[in-house]
Amino acid sequence: MARVLAIDYGTKRVGIAVTDPDQIISSGLTTVHSTELIDFLQKYCAKENVETFVVGDPRKLNNEATHLTKIVDEFVVSLGRKFPGKKIVRMDERFTSKMAMQTLVMGGVKKKDRQRKELLDEVSATIILQSYMQTIQR
Repeated sequence: MARVLAIDYGTKRVGIAVTDPDQIISSGLTTVHSTELIDFLQKYCAKENVETFVVGDPRKLNNEATHLTKIVDEFVVSLGRKFPGKKIVRMDERFTSKMAMQTLVMGGVKKKDRQRKELLDEVSATIILQSYMQTIQR
């Protein structure tokens, strides 16, 4: 099998999470600057077999687009051009930042470490990935 990679896209930082090759375990991979994302993905996909990209879909509580939705839409188009053979799925990312913070608190992560936004973005990507994996349960 191939991996599934989740992306929590932001204008500055992008959280990335990935499954194991058997698509059983989801874990945070890293956080990269948004300008370095495509280069990072190309290098990662050259080393690892990735079949699907799951991109967080920013929405308001009432399901309307946010200020980031258009930016993410443009990114998804670019991603599709760079990786034409890969499946791209959009996944609702409402509440992922709040859930990520709760996960860090419950996990005993120190307050100083929780203030690192990179960690929050990576955990958010992991939550997006876990949500996707639950929707495709085999």
